[in-house]
Amino acid sequence: MRIIRYKTASQPPTYGWVHENRVGSIEGNVFREFRRIDATIPIEQVELLPPVQPSKIICVGRNYAAHAREHGADVPALPLLFFKPPSSLLAPNQPIHLPPQSKQVEHEGELVVVIGKTGRWIKPEDAADHIFGYTIGNDITARDLQRTDGQWTRSKGFDTFCPIGPWIETEFDPADAILSCHLNGQMRQMASTRDMVFSIPHLIAFTSSVMTLEPGDILMTGTPAGVSPLSSGDLVEVTIEGIGNLSNPVIADSS
Repeated sequence: MRIIRYKTASQPPTYGWVHENRVGSIEGNVFREFRRIDATIPIEQVELLPPVQPSKIICVGRNYAAHAREHGADVPALPLLFFKPPSSLLAPNQPIHLPPQSKQVEHEGELVVVIGKTGRWIKPEDAADHIFGYTIGNDITARDLQRTDGQWTRSKGFDTFCPIGPWIETEFDPADAILSCHLNGQMRQMASTRDMVFSIPHLIAFTSSVMTLEPGDILMTGTPAGVSPLSSGDLVEVTIEGIGNLSNPVIADSS
């Protein structure tokens, strides 16, 4: 099932579901008990929002060996975790803003895990019980600031630096799906999710040994090789087979 958050001219933000390019609302708690209303609204008539409102955006660095190599970095012995602030979330089709502080902003297409059940010290074999579904993310990064700062908060944390969507796919199989990223129609990244250094069950187990995972939290699982700079006027598209396509234009920050 495809779960979205959306709004219309007459309806405030709400959860919904998509069936054959039509949208129906959801009543109740999407992470517990809910009821689907018939999907009758053409999806073109709604504004898609980030499909979840996480309390935490947990990210994994260098989880594809080729991406680590392209930056001259070692593959970590343990998952390398960092955060993006919830204020960095961006909806599908909305513009990524290039901040004036950076001269080198890059895309990083990623598979994103959406947590559905509270957990701490989750065993790898129990990780699937805590997954609500999967979506697509783009870990936008100010690469020059990442290098100069020595830690990643500023380079990863600007507003609009975390596009996710277009929906959460609850029936996705992450074992061997192709992830690709196109910039202005030209392929920049392509890899299989099987190329991850640390598997999703491993990542959930490791992360939950540090912090409690809550429903709606998202875990961005790392990006493959091929990241490249963004310029104002670009269109960046991340596609994962079995989920869909996340598309965002790029503009210069007016400030």
